[in-house]
Amino acid sequence: MKHCASLILRLGRGFLIIATSCYICPAFASSNRVDNPLLDLSIEELMKIEVTSVSRRSEKLTQVASAVFVITQDDIRRSGATSIPEALRMAPGVEVARIGTDKWAINIRGFNGRFADKLQVLMDGRSVYNPLFSGVQWELQDTLMEDIDRIEVIRGPGAAVWGANAVNGVINIITKKAADTQGALVSAGGGTFEHGFVGARYGGKINEDTAYRFYAKGFTRNQMKSPSGEPANDAWHSARGGFRLDHQRGIDQMTVQGDIFYDAMGNALDKSQLSAPVIQANTARGHNEGGNIRFRWDRTFSDQSAIMLQTYYDRVDYRLSNLTKFRTESFDVDFQHRFPLLNHHDVTWGANYRLYHNKVSDTELIALNPRQQTNQLISGFARDEITLIPERLRFTLGVRVDHNDFSGLEVQPNSRLMWTPNEKNSVWLAISRAVRTPSRAENDVRLNTRTLEQIPGTSTVLPFPVLAQLSGSSQFSSEKLMAYELGYRRQLNTQASVDIATFFNDYSQLRDLSFGALSLHSGFPTYFLLPVGLNNKASGQTYGVEIAGDWRPLEQWRLQANYSFLHMHIDSNSLFRQLDPTTGSASKVTPQHQVSLRSNYDLSERLQFNLWLRYVSSIDLYRIPGYVTMDAKLAFKPTRNTELFLVGQNLLSQNHQEFTSDFIPTLQAYIPRGIYAGAQWRF
Repeated sequence: MKHCASLILRLGRGFLIIATSCYICPAFASSNRVDNPLLDLSIEELMKIEVTSVSRRSEKLTQVASAVFVITQDDIRRSGATSIPEALRMAPGVEVARIGTDKWAINIRGFNGRFADKLQVLMDGRSVYNPLFSGVQWELQDTLMEDIDRIEVIRGPGAAVWGANAVNGVINIITKKAADTQGALVSAGGGTFEHGFVGARYGGKINEDTAYRFYAKGFTRNQMKSPSGEPANDAWHSARGGFRLDHQRGIDQMTVQGDIFYDAMGNALDKSQLSAPVIQANTARGHNEGGNIRFRWDRTFSDQSAIMLQTYYDRVDYRLSNLTKFRTESFDVDFQHRFPLLNHHDVTWGANYRLYHNKVSDTELIALNPRQQTNQLISGFARDEITLIPERLRFTLGVRVDHNDFSGLEVQPNSRLMWTPNEKNSVWLAISRAVRTPSRAENDVRLNTRTLEQIPGTSTVLPFPVLAQLSGSSQFSSEKLMAYELGYRRQLNTQASVDIATFFNDYSQLRDLSFGALSLHSGFPTYFLLPVGLNNKASGQTYGVEIAGDWRPLEQWRLQANYSFLHMHIDSNSLFRQLDPTTGSASKVTPQHQVSLRSNYDLSERLQFNLWLRYVSSIDLYRIPGYVTMDAKLAFKPTRNTELFLVGQNLLSQNHQEFTSDFIPTLQAYIPRGIYAGAQWRF
């Protein structure tokens, strides 16, 4: 290990020497680009990239009345990120905290946790938000990284378009069309933490109207270790494959897309938090498997008139020894129609139906009553974009109405104003209402969440251990948000731009905890049972600012920087706030400051050097200090169709901690420094 660490440090110093040479000897850099269309775009052209997730239609980034950040395929490739969560670190306002090898906590503008419940996540418009536990299981969300076209990150409510649970933001991972992935691609490599990975894709055409692709990938990643050096038992082995078929004829376009996957993973409980007498399990291994299939039909009549119909089926079977076992199935139908009205109105309306079935097996950690249930969601939305002054002033009104089985009818309106005094500047403001609907677990769960040996916040030792047991409630209702946003974009010149977004969020009816009377458990061993219930008595206010800058000082050199500030104030009557860190102690599990700085430099036509420096401030509740880390990637193209790469991750320290699991207290893990190398071939 010492030899490995020494090698990594030497490589890191080598990277820095190369970086220094970039600044001293720019004359050696060639103006030629590696084969990627985005590399030849100026900042002015990048600002005109079209996004679709804000309004469900294509519009230029400079004309979007929302805080939007686009992570392109070139950004992903240059970063060296091997997973979608790692790529999301590039976006301002997004907190990405790794809990273990296969576990992340990801949210936007606060309230983060392993099952962060205020973020809607989509893959090609297919929702991967899990209504069983309210949140996203990031270990299940993957694809061939080279097939991702872009990731659109919307900070702030998107509920008027995407419905309930799009409270703090929306992330839409959009893959390339089959026509854009023709030919063969093979990528393989390995290293210290990324033990080994391989991916392959082949794309072709059935005829001039129909293109297709198939892909397969697999990887194995090392387990992490706790601060005491104890193995976290979370080594991760994954296999995945899929296809996409696109057919276009005239004004019609149809897409059929599907994936299957299998993951072997593990977990280790933090026995200082959840131990005997009730929970005997220590470590567990298991697997998850599943798949999905999606069909989409678009008919485009004109630039302002189109209809869309999409349907998909998704299934997941998740088994982690005696800790967690469940199976979920969902079926979704989505319709949308856009048309112009009276010259100044651009109207979009649609309807959605979702059927969700789940079955949960009892374990000593968690149980649901009833064990299986089927729920339905019916919704409709309408959005009208009104042109007040052509090319200068636009006003948008939208509303979505959802009906779910837990809280009934929910209405989520939205209004936005976009002012573009000239081509270089744009100002926008928005007022939105959004709701986070209850999960099935919040209605039906029985969760053994903590074993208390002493009174929290004191040194008083209890005579017997106390098991805190969380029980769901059918009286738990939706959490609500009123959001106020103001943003400004400016293109300073053809090589520089800046994007600023500010916000104030007022939350009401947030989840809070109530406690019942202690009771003595009969039998051996002796312990007390502390019932923990749910209510909606908490509230909170958050405000912050997010700044993103893009600058190309030289034709071959691009710098991207962003800074995020977030302040949170939560009103909670709960005595034991740490039992629900995602709400009661949310202000103490959220870093106030985040900084990201990326440098992408083309040393020559064949050689690229990319650096990525990040800073995240402290997380007080978990006693995690702030940290600075850096990734580096060196890519070399000996021939047009071959690329060799060397990537260093977390180079500035041997390891660091980023987060702690909340409701399921798994063993704390340190994120290790790592290095991997690989090659990619295109035919």
